[in-house]
Amino acid sequence: MVLARKDTPTSYHLAVTVDDALQGVTLVTRGTDLFASTHVHRLLQALLGYATPIYRHHELLTDISGRRYAKRDNAISLRALREDGRTPKEVRAMAGFAQGPGPSAQIFTT
Repeated sequence: MVLARKDTPTSYHLAVTVDDALQGVTLVTRGTDLFASTHVHRLLQALLGYATPIYRHHELLTDISGRRYAKRDNAISLRALREDGRTPKEVRAMAGFAQGPGPSAQIFTT
Protein backbone atom coordinates (compact mmCIF):
# COMPACT_ATOMS: atom_id res chain seq x y z
CA MET A 1 0.00 0.00 0.00
CA VAL A 2 1.50 3.31 -1.09
CA LEU A 3 1.10 6.08 1.49
CA ALA A 4 3.16 8.80 -0.20
CA ARG A 5 5.20 9.39 -3.36
CA LYS A 6 7.51 12.11 -4.58
CA ASP A 7 4.84 13.51 -6.91
CA THR A 8 1.99 13.14 -4.39
CA PRO A 9 2.56 14.18 -0.79
CA THR A 10 -0.03 11.74 0.56
CA SER A 11 -2.27 8.97 -0.66
CA TYR A 12 -6.04 8.78 -0.47
CA HIS A 13 -5.75 6.20 2.31
CA LEU A 14 -3.59 8.31 4.59
CA ALA A 15 -5.43 11.53 3.77
CA VAL A 16 -8.90 10.14 4.45
CA THR A 17 -7.74 8.50 7.68
CA VAL A 18 -6.25 11.70 9.05
CA ASP A 19 -9.11 13.85 7.74
CA ASP A 20 -11.75 11.63 9.36
CA ALA A 21 -9.89 11.71 12.68
CA LEU A 22 -9.47 15.50 12.64
CA GLN A 23 -13.19 15.94 11.88
CA GLY A 24 -14.24 13.53 14.62
CA VAL A 25 -16.04 11.22 12.18
CA THR A 26 -17.76 8.37 14.03
CA LEU A 27 -19.73 6.69 11.21
CA VAL A 28 -18.52 6.10 7.66
CA THR A 29 -20.91 4.82 4.99
CA ARG A 30 -19.34 3.76 1.71
CA GLY A 31 -19.99 1.58 -1.28
CA THR A 32 -18.75 -2.00 -1.34
CA ASP A 33 -16.08 -0.92 -3.84
CA LEU A 34 -14.18 0.56 -0.86
CA PHE A 35 -14.66 -2.40 1.49
CA ALA A 36 -11.05 -3.63 1.11
CA SER A 37 -9.67 -0.12 1.69
CA THR A 38 -11.42 0.04 5.04
CA HIS A 39 -9.02 -2.55 6.44
CA VAL A 40 -6.10 -0.30 5.48
CA HIS A 41 -7.80 2.69 7.12
CA ARG A 42 -8.41 0.75 10.33
CA LEU A 43 -4.75 -0.30 10.43
CA LEU A 44 -3.63 3.30 9.89
CA GLN A 45 -5.99 4.48 12.63
CA ALA A 46 -4.48 1.97 15.05
CA LEU A 47 -0.91 2.91 14.10
CA LEU A 48 -1.65 6.65 14.44
CA GLY A 49 -3.59 6.25 17.71
CA TYR A 50 -6.89 7.43 16.21
CA ALA A 51 -10.33 6.23 17.21
CA THR A 52 -11.95 3.82 14.76
CA PRO A 53 -15.32 4.90 13.39
CA ILE A 54 -18.11 2.46 12.67
CA TYR A 55 -18.05 1.42 9.02
CA ARG A 56 -21.02 0.44 6.89
CA HIS A 57 -20.85 -0.61 3.25
CA HIS A 58 -23.69 -0.77 0.73
CA GLU A 59 -24.04 -1.88 -2.85
CA LEU A 60 -23.08 0.82 -5.32
CA LEU A 61 -25.80 3.19 -6.40
CA THR A 62 -25.82 3.68 -10.16
CA ASP A 63 -27.65 5.69 -12.77
CA ILE A 64 -29.80 4.08 -15.46
CA SER A 65 -26.72 3.40 -17.62
CA GLY A 66 -25.01 1.52 -14.77
CA ARG A 67 -22.46 4.24 -14.02
CA ARG A 68 -21.94 4.74 -10.29
CA TYR A 69 -22.89 8.03 -8.72
CA ALA A 70 -19.79 9.99 -7.66
CA LYS A 71 -19.12 13.49 -6.33
CA ARG A 72 -16.32 13.93 -8.85
CA ASP A 73 -18.85 13.45 -11.66
CA ASN A 74 -21.28 15.97 -10.15
CA ALA A 75 -23.76 13.22 -9.33
CA ILE A 76 -27.07 14.35 -7.94
CA SER A 77 -26.92 15.02 -4.21
CA LEU A 78 -29.47 14.51 -1.46
CA ARG A 79 -29.57 18.28 -1.10
CA ALA A 80 -30.51 18.68 -4.76
CA LEU A 81 -33.18 16.01 -4.43
CA ARG A 82 -34.63 17.76 -1.36
CA GLU A 83 -34.58 21.12 -3.15
CA ASP A 84 -36.36 19.44 -6.08
CA GLY A 85 -39.14 18.44 -3.65
CA ARG A 86 -38.39 14.70 -3.57
CA THR A 87 -39.79 12.90 -0.54
CA PRO A 88 -37.71 10.46 1.51
CA LYS A 89 -39.86 7.65 0.10
CA GLU A 90 -39.05 8.73 -3.47
CA VAL A 91 -35.33 8.94 -2.69
CA ARG A 92 -35.38 5.44 -1.17
CA ALA A 93 -37.14 4.18 -4.30
CA MET A 94 -34.50 5.82 -6.51
CA ALA A 95 -31.80 4.03 -4.48
CA GLY A 96 -33.56 0.70 -4.88
CA PHE A 97 -34.85 0.49 -1.32
CA ALA A 98 -38.55 1.00 -2.06
CA GLN A 99 -39.57 -2.53 -1.12
CA GLY A 100 -37.65 -2.50 2.15
CA PRO A 101 -34.30 -4.13 2.81
CA GLY A 102 -33.32 -6.69 0.25
CA PRO A 103 -30.17 -7.77 -1.59
CA SER A 104 -29.50 -4.21 -2.76
CA ALA A 105 -29.80 -2.94 0.82
CA GLN A 106 -27.30 -5.36 2.29
CA ILE A 107 -24.92 -3.72 4.72
CA PHE A 108 -21.37 -4.95 5.00
CA THR A 109 -19.57 -4.09 8.20
CA THR A 110 -16.01 -4.27 9.35
